[in-house]
Amino acid sequence: MTKIRVVSVFPDLLGTYGDSGNALVVSKRLALRGFEITLVEANLQSGVPADGDFYLIGGGEDGPQARAAELLSIDRLVEQAMARGAAVLAVCAGFQIMGTSFLGPNLQPRNGIGIFDCVTHRSEGPRSVGELIVEPASDLGKMPLLTGYENHQGVTELLEGARPLGKVLVGNGNNYGTKVDGAIQGRAIGTYMHGPVFARNPGLCDFFISLVLGPLEPIDDPELTVAHERLYSERIELVTK
Repeated sequence: MTKIRVVSVFPDLLGTYGDSGNALVVSKRLALRGFEITLVEANLQSGVPADGDFYLIGGGEDGPQARAAELLSIDRLVEQAMARGAAVLAVCAGFQIMGTSFLGPNLQPRNGIGIFDCVTHRSEGPRSVGELIVEPASDLGKMPLLTGYENHQGVTELLEGARPLGKVLVGNGNNYGTKVDGAIQGRAIGTYMHGPVFARNPGLCDFFISLVLGPLEPIDDPELTVAHERLYSERIELVTK
């Protein structure tokens, strides 16, 4: 049985919006396919391990965001893991610090980790709060519309090396004007969708897993599928009516 290490990165700093649930979803969908899972909560005291297969980092407030970026920049372990073949999901504040630069609590630019070729500024407009519906990029394969919840003041500009996760149909995503959300670069996915995004969008979770493990067999669990499809349809109907 293949053993997989799933790492939730600093849930004690970047756990404001429940994004640590993404690590649980990845772990469950791997377990349903017969993999042996070790789920690691990499907190301030334990630090971030270098031997993970999947790294998931969530959203939080400005101060904890800056602290997480500082710690991740010391030994660059997440970058080293990606060089070995690991994949990264970064949500909201996590997405921002994994870019080239972002704004710290004093609104001064800070260096990011550089996994995504993007920069984040502070919006002069109202805060982006509400439901997001995103049409996934065509290279993600056959996948339904993505849903999530955004809550951020920053606006993120994608540069040459990053491509959008998808086109925003409802909400703002990265920026008021561009109408795209998130980024894909190598084996890294960034997004502003909370939810947790993988709980709402299991197809995106499976795509993320496939970045490391290759094509996956479908999960044969009709009860799970029916429950998700019912909730998914209700959300889409509520937001679009």
